Amino acid sequence: MPSPSLLSGAVDVLTAFDADHTEWRLSELSRHLGVPTSTLHEQLLALCETGLLLRAGRGRYRLGWRLLKLSSALYGSLPWYAPAHAAMERAARAGHCLAFLSVLDAASGRVLCIARSVQGRDGPPVAGELDFELPAHASASGKLLLALAGRPLPPGGPAFTPHTLTDAAAWEAEAARIRAQDAAVTRDEWASGTSGLAAPVRDATGTVLAALGLSVPTPRLRGETLLRALRDEADAVSWALGWRPG
Repeated sequence: MPSPSLLSGAVDVLTAFDADHTEWRLSELSRHLGVPTSTLHEQLLALCETGLLLRAGRGRYRLGWRLLKLSSALYGSLPWYAPAHAAMERAARAGHCLAFLSVLDAASGRVLCIARSVQGRDGPPVAGELDFELPAHASASGKLLLALAGRPLPPGGPAFTPHTLTDAAAWEAEAARIRAQDAAVTRDEWASGTSGLAAPVRDATGTVLAALGLSVPTPRLRGETLLRALRDEADAVSWALGWRPG
């Protein structure tokens, strides 16, 4: 059985790959992880043998095809993912903006973006375009998931802008508003000029499965049109899953 240190090293290697780093050279990854090249080379070879990594050339590595099998198995285990993903695509096209699905990792309290769509989007890039982990205290999806789970504001969250909420007492009041509205809206909290909206996707028991979110330039956050359309999409998925509001 692999030792915990070997497994931890493999996880560190795999999580170093993201949308900004689809390929790594051995030397660059060694510096990034702070691991000697000799040790890292052995880890990379082992991951290539399992199919989790592929050699893309001399000293260069990419994620392997076997991860697609694992990804398919994960999404296949979530009966709500397909309809929620379709709703995300519709929201992106209708709003001409970045739409995404996020979940709350119960163990760590991290808010993870598991899918995103830029179909039909016009305008400049917005905060969070490529991020896998969202700041729970400064994103609409993060705030929604925290509030509906009854969680406190994570301590030590950075103030990205003057509008970022970092006060625990103020969070209690905002969390209550989010629960009452069953939706969350942020304005310039993660990055100046970028705002967000989020609505929950629920199962038949009312359990919150995910947040359906939008990220838009702040000037577009006028009126209730975007939020109403987003809530309609989220509610339609929840209804299809058997949820009936009390």
